[in-house]
Amino acid sequence: MPIQLRGSEGLALTADVDGPQDGPAVLLLHGGGQTRHAWRKAAGALAVAGFRALSVDLRGHGDSDWSPAGNYRVDAYADDLREICRQLGRPVSLIGASLGGLCGMLAAGEDPRIDCSALVLVDVTPKLSTEGRQNVLAFMSANGEGFTSVHEAAAAVSRYLPHRPRPADPGGLRKNLRAGADGRLYWHWDPRFIHGRRIGVEDADVERLERAVVRADVPTLLVRGGISDLVSEEHVADFRRVVPYAEYVNVPGAAHMVAGDSNDVFATSVVEFLVRVAGPQGG
Repeated sequence: MPIQLRGSEGLALTADVDGPQDGPAVLLLHGGGQTRHAWRKAAGALAVAGFRALSVDLRGHGDSDWSPAGNYRVDAYADDLREICRQLGRPVSLIGASLGGLCGMLAAGEDPRIDCSALVLVDVTPKLSTEGRQNVLAFMSANGEGFTSVHEAAAAVSRYLPHRPRPADPGGLRKNLRAGADGRLYWHWDPRFIHGRRIGVEDADVERLERAVVRADVPTLLVRGGISDLVSEEHVADFRRVVPYAEYVNVPGAAHMVAGDSNDVFATSVVEFLVRVAGPQGG
């Protein structure tokens, strides 16, 4: 069920809501270039477990407003998250993939801090591989001229994610595309998001992010894709030295887009963690 929320600067943000209204709130924050639909299976599993799951299109993505000024700094996303939490008026658990995880760390650990019950970081740590970031940026920068069909877009995804079986029917990808005035299909995000950036990390350095996640001081789960090119096992070890209480799950065969690559394993791990630390019966 889509609803409208307000971010900072008055931007309208679209979210899908699932689960009982009085269930513990969970905000699901996608990565750069994705949309709220990345969380479909995970949100459904959370709803079955009794959570109120809200999957949000971040500013400049999906059905949410584009920033008039092209402000896509990570601090703007963190401020949007603070405004969402102010409107909800209740504690929230955060599940953040990539960009969503970066802004989640800042909103949970820097003033004004949100009322955060738990933090799930999906293939993101304060330290990220430079080569992996470049790979993501190269994919997002390609195909600026759009696509003639969903099948052409699906072929581009398959070239970027060769490990993922190509679906017989690529129709589900249409939710990640928007129709241009020229009749072509474009990725459903503001192209200004990638101009001159390094996937959201240029204004949130490693030390700042580490301080934020330590100061958040909440139950934390790090989920890594087993074949991720952004988060290495060395990055995981560094993170766990900084946040020794953090739990860790490695998802074999999954790349950076963990939720899409291995939804069942991912959803099971996340639901089990949140039920235990912030769930309807125990949090």
